[in-house]
Amino acid sequence: MHFIVKVFPEIIMKSAPVRKRFIKQLRDNLRHLLRPLGTEIRVLRDWEKVQIEAPGADEALADQVADILARTPGIANFARVQTYPLGDMDDILAKTHQHWADALAGKTFCVRVKRSGQHEFSSTDVERYVGGGLLHQSQAAGVDLHRPDITVRLEIKADTLYVLTSRGEGLGGYPLGTQEGVLSLISGGFDSTVSTYLTIKRGMRTHYCFFNLGGRAHEIAVKQVAYFLWQKFGASHSVKFVTVPFEGVVAEILEHVDNAYMGVILKRMMLRAATDVAEALKLPALVTGESVAQVSSQTLPNLSVIDRVTDALVLRPLITMDKGDIIDMSRRIGTETFAAEIPEYCGVISVRPTTSARLHMVEKAEAKFDFSVLEQALADRQVVDIQDLASTVEAELSAPVESEVPPGTVVIDIRHPDEVELKPLSLGDIPVESIPFFRLNTQFQQLSTDARYLLYCEKGIMSQLHAAHLRDGGHLNVGVYRP
Repeated sequence: MHFIVKVFPEIIMKSAPVRKRFIKQLRDNLRHLLRPLGTEIRVLRDWEKVQIEAPGADEALADQVADILARTPGIANFARVQTYPLGDMDDILAKTHQHWADALAGKTFCVRVKRSGQHEFSSTDVERYVGGGLLHQSQAAGVDLHRPDITVRLEIKADTLYVLTSRGEGLGGYPLGTQEGVLSLISGGFDSTVSTYLTIKRGMRTHYCFFNLGGRAHEIAVKQVAYFLWQKFGASHSVKFVTVPFEGVVAEILEHVDNAYMGVILKRMMLRAATDVAEALKLPALVTGESVAQVSSQTLPNLSVIDRVTDALVLRPLITMDKGDIIDMSRRIGTETFAAEIPEYCGVISVRPTTSARLHMVEKAEAKFDFSVLEQALADRQVVDIQDLASTVEAELSAPVESEVPPGTVVIDIRHPDEVELKPLSLGDIPVESIPFFRLNTQFQQLSTDARYLLYCEKGIMSQLHAAHLRDGGHLNVGVYRP
């Protein structure tokens, strides 16, 4: 198995020391992510690209590596290659034909060659010779140099031939850890999950801050989506998940704050609290999912007044995005169903919210607020490593964990369909149903209440959180399978 990984083009444009540091960080991230695959995988640097080698690896392992490469920040694209000693033109054609002849049937194509080193031929010579040979030795529809259906790519470096057999797109962005860390204010909805993804993609080690406004189901659901985002896009670095109990703050606002300013003041309280959390974690910036004029608290005057309570930099990646575009992006990254079904708690809704708050009026309204309530909320905050989220499930909701499947029990594989395809769960005669985590809450209602179910995922975190959510809804016939 051999992959050639091309880094994000902006990295190549950096100065030599910065480029070297960024590519080293990407290599370190990939080593960390690939290590659990349980085999000897080498991650090598080659100037503007990274190479991954694992001699003797099978197709299943190669597919798992490709999946990791597709969701690791800092990668523009990657190609799986077959490596051969460089022979003559006929040998190059034969090696290329071996991998591409079947795929070219009925398709137009062109051949593109990158070459470095001293050779008796040019890149164009190889393109013409191999292209003509493939045209006559396959069922290709023809050669099209401008808009081909398929581009056959070869690389020749010194005395080695690389035949690129497949190509995948990466996330782009910068390797995680090359930028400073940030604290994302996450509610689990479309906006906060997409804004969190965008900061991870840009190389920022993104920690999570959740303000619990009074719903246990909401808290569990937000932990699920935060863990999903971290595991899928940011697992090369450990981050914190912070829960701040905001029920008392909400009650204080409802009781003492003028109706028109409730939303703005709630956001100011959240920014104050988030600033305190960020300072404790030594993070220089906050991240929110706000977009101009999407709701009443997000007009420019209101955002200006909200920001006055903090000296921290507040990043708003979605500030000019349309809601439809945000939802489309959430669909691409896998958080759409989370966001659509998450039990939002709307405890502070003004009947006639102001859209043009004035600082002196907001400060006058806040003068009635007892700030000791906010201080107590911060004192009661819970900070955990995100990979330990399962340990935060309350005792009465914690699901039993089984290492063996008892008779009469059904195992439900809640992993994403792509994960199931890469590493199918086979338990012999034991029944296994596949219900993706994002459909579990609705489809579980249709299952027999007489049976017992064990939820399965790769590391047991998502399964424990989902089991807790189901048990909170009265489904006590749910446990977790950890082989």
